[in-house]
This record gives sequence, structure tokens and C-alpha cells, in this order.
Amino acid sequence: MFNFFKKAKKSEGTKVVSPVTGDLIPLAEVNDDVFSQKMLGDGFAVKPSEGEVVSPISGTISTLFPTKHAIGVKTPEGLEVLIHLGLDTVELKGEPFDVQVAQGDSVKAGQKLADMDLKKITDSGLDDTVMVVYTNMDLLKEVKDVDPKPVKAGDTAQEIIFN
Repeated sequence: MFNFFKKAKKSEGTKVVSPVTGDLIPLAEVNDDVFSQKMLGDGFAVKPSEGEVVSPISGTISTLFPTKHAIGVKTPEGLEVLIHLGLDTVELKGEPFDVQVAQGDSVKAGQKLADMDLKKITDSGLDDTVMVVYTNMDLLKEVKDVDPKPVKAGDTAQEIIFN
């Protein structure tokens, strides 16, 4: 006999992947108060060694800044995830970024979103650190700490637990 009324299994954490290859660091170590003090929300950062940028989570491209320095992904649960490419890179007016998605596109975790020219960013005297921030924290029960370590784009970087 089939039991159609099985209790739903308690939700496990959701894995969030690194958007770039490089060194994973806690958001608190980012050299910018807005990110390090988590004014926009919690998350993590990666000091990139390669410029390919992938989606850290599955969802829909909700925001694409005209200056291409930041991309927003909204998950099916409604979580808004900001991928911020470098610090103060808005000043570069999109120059070092080649974005390959459009607002409204569905993306899977690990799917390529863009390329960033790391040399162009650092030659401009700017920091190329990539931040991943959960901007509507009220949907999350817990954001697990990250262990600083080398990661490849698409590797699990952090675990989040929804309310």
C-alpha cells in the first residue's frame, strides 16, 4: 500500500557554490566596510585567480547593473543573491566585464554568467575580490561560516539554511 501522506523530510542546507576560482574568504575579511560589516547581508568572498564567473545558486537573473559590475540572482524560494565583481569597479563603466546572461534568464548553480578581466581591474588600482551576498536575510535561518581555502568556480563555498 502506498503512503501518499509521508512527512516531508526536514530540509537540509542549500549549497552555494563559488562564483570564481581563487581563495575563499569570510565576508568579514573584505577590504570594504559595506561588505565586511555585512550592511547588505551575509555571504562570502573569493579573491579570484581566474576571471570566469559562474552562478553561485540556481534561480533567475533579477538584476543586471548597466556597469556590469554586479549581478543579482533570485532563487525559487525568493532569496536574492548579489554577485559583486570587485570593489569600486562601478567606476570602470563595464570595461573589464563580459556578461553573457540577460535579466530574466534562468540559471543553474555553476552556469557561466560572465568573464572579468582581472588584470584590467588591478591595473586600475582596484580590488578584484568577488562577493556573494544574501540581501534579504529574513528568509534565512542560518548562514554557515566559511573556511578560508582555495576553491574552483562551481565548488561548494557555503551552506545556507532557509527558515
